[in-house]
Amino acid sequence: MGDVNCNEDNSSDSDNNADATTMADSGFNSRGIGLRAQKKVLSKMATKKIAKAFIDDTMGELLDAGYQLCKDYIVTIKGGSKKEAEKVIKNIIKVTVKIGVLYKHDQFNQDELLIAEEFRKKFRSTIMTFVSFYEVDFSFDKNYLMKSLNECRDKLRRLVKRHLTEKSLNRIDHVFNFFADGEFLETVFESDTKCRIHLNQIVKGFNKLLEEEGI
Repeated sequence: MGDVNCNEDNSSDSDNNADATTMADSGFNSRGIGLRAQKKVLSKMATKKIAKAFIDDTMGELLDAGYQLCKDYIVTIKGGSKKEAEKVIKNIIKVTVKIGVLYKHDQFNQDELLIAEEFRKKFRSTIMTFVSFYEVDFSFDKNYLMKSLNECRDKLRRLVKRHLTEKSLNRIDHVFNFFADGEFLETVFESDTKCRIHLNQIVKGFNKLLEEEGI
């Protein structure tokens, strides 16, 4: 497995600029971005047998809905740029692809596989809690969800610290810090804003992944 080198993070700002046109509101396609990121990583490998999508249709639809949620919060509520929303979703995709490559090529040792299982269980539990907060009125607990998301971030960092660069670790921090932000969570769950309408699609995606054991 010496031909797999996930410590190299050669993505640059030019990559973001090249992808920017795909982020137009009407044409945003998470799976397409994921496949391009996968192709970039796989192009450095000796074998093509692993060349299958790490971002499937269900995950792509979920990420598209997540993008709309992030965009509406950042642009409508915070007065920021939609490029900030694009960055959040791109970072999810890049980290997902790299972890997928590491796993497919048996790069995790036994201790790391135990951490991976801890992360999977914690992340699944957090997603189930997220869904419950949406489906059950007056059940939302901001502090509990923030704590759970931060614990997921810490476990994921432990899992990949030996393999990925500081730049990739910062991507993990960026994603979890955004979604674990108390003001964001309150706006999504408690406020009667445009952001709330995207939760229905996101929860549908989460439920599908839970049913398919995709989380």
